[in-house]
Amino acid sequence: MTAPVRIAAAQYTIGQPDSFAAWQTKVAQWVADAAGQGAQLLVFPEYAAMELAAINSATASDLHASLRAVVALGPQIDAHYADLARRFGLTLLGGTRPHEVDDGRIVNRATLYLPDGQSGHQDKIMMTRFERESWDIKGGTRLRVFRTPLGMLGISTCYDVEFPMIARTQAIAGAQVVLCPSCTDSLQGYYRVRIGAQARALENQIFVVQAPTVGMAPWSPALDENFGAAGIFVPPDGDSPDDGVVAIGTEGQGAWVVADADLARVERWRTQGSVRPFAHWPEQYCGAKAEDLPVEIVPLD
Repeated sequence: MTAPVRIAAAQYTIGQPDSFAAWQTKVAQWVADAAGQGAQLLVFPEYAAMELAAINSATASDLHASLRAVVALGPQIDAHYADLARRFGLTLLGGTRPHEVDDGRIVNRATLYLPDGQSGHQDKIMMTRFERESWDIKGGTRLRVFRTPLGMLGISTCYDVEFPMIARTQAIAGAQVVLCPSCTDSLQGYYRVRIGAQARALENQIFVVQAPTVGMAPWSPALDENFGAAGIFVPPDGDSPDDGVVAIGTEGQGAWVVADADLARVERWRTQGSVRPFAHWPEQYCGAKAEDLPVEIVPLD
């Protein structure tokens, strides 16, 4: 029987660092705080890396110039997160960042860093209107599930978790936990993502972890307003909380939300639960064959 995994989801306050070193110090303190609470798996929010645009005051207020500035810092961002994962001996989903792929497209990349130096990434699939129409960020084309010493992990970034087939495909491939970094500029946006996260936990009988940005950043056209609360969600069944909420933060406050997740519960929910939505999913098609999405298993164990 495996031991529970202590998960820490960040309600990450967007700041205005004046240097890369200042950002490194801030992130290192956040990681140290979570490690001090015994966390083994840390989840930072979507676009948390965009606060680095503040370093250059000449481009910080320009939507596209700030994007390019953070893209250029990508290798340094990766190196810092990787060092923190190694130094503190934990698995860490870094704040997502814009990344330029080989054909010149910019994607929204979430990278998972392990303490042994391995890493893997998942590009956000579904773009919001802002990303599509104003920012020109493109969607990814490949789904992954990461096999790690802690368990099988999927990543559904923000808007992704509002679409059932992304998490469903990850769950079919073995994901026991879906990590949902998010960045929403209204409470309505936050609740859309949260409702999606709780629905995915219910449908797939898995853990879903939401980690949002919080706070105001009027200097940034990308991160100007941030609303949300970090949460760890499960299907409301059996020994779970009646509302499916294992832990939830106070909206708008910078903090870690920490809870233990016994991943063996996923199999128990699916085999012994009052209902079996994961197993019964195909019946909703009334005999028709559902389209299968390809998913890649990335071994990080």
